[in-house]
Amino acid sequence: GQKLYDLDIENRTRIQKKANIYKGKVTRVEPSLEAAFVNFGAERHGFLPLKEISRQYYARDVKTSGDRSNIKELLREGTEVIVQVEKEERGNKGAALTTYVSLPGRYCVLMPNTLHGGGVSRKIANVKDRKKLKNILSSLNMPKGHACIIRTAGSDRTKPEISRDYDYLKRMWEAIREHTLKSIAPSQIYEEGNLIKRSIRDLYTKDISEILVEGEKGYNTAKNFMAMLMPNHAKKIHHYEDAI
Repeated sequence: GQKLYDLDIENRTRIQKKANIYKGKVTRVEPSLEAAFVNFGAERHGFLPLKEISRQYYARDVKTSGDRSNIKELLREGTEVIVQVEKEERGNKGAALTTYVSLPGRYCVLMPNTLHGGGVSRKIANVKDRKKLKNILSSLNMPKGHACIIRTAGSDRTKPEISRDYDYLKRMWEAIREHTLKSIAPSQIYEEGNLIKRSIRDLYTKDISEILVEGEKGYNTAKNFMAMLMPNHAKKIHHYEDAI
């Protein structure tokens, strides 16, 4: 009706970095911590534990688990890495980073360089639904190294809907990789914290008749994002202006 249902506020003086993706550079390798420090453009360098470093960044091939103990031999200072923020900066501690990227979509989460196999959210308990969703996952023909998790919101979605969401995430990852090649470290590659994009991705349903967005910049962001996410629904985005 005419009642306010929900309110989210984005504070521009405290910009969220969690889940953002950056092109960074390893500035120091610390064997005693089994971690590296990465300059990704923040005031403090980020903390990248050994277990969060993909083998693609290793200076040499690692055959045994024993080799993992000497991080200095595995990772060179100056190496450029694609990192995602897992935890924000706290006090004197820099942000916690990972090279295993997760890209959340409407119904799926894409992990484009993971060691895990993906699957169905544990919150989806219905056995029949889980079986159906696992069959959909196996039909996506994901490239080697890609994994996908179906979110709770995807529990009652059809194969075309999930497939479309996965394709959108795959295109996003390709765009991120292209942007990375053109960027000079340190630089931001992808912003997860955009409130408009997040709201459309997580809250929009087909029974919503229109989305009103005030401000030219915000309207363009919403329109372009919906056009990529669900092209047939982009016409529901309208530019709101106060009646004079």
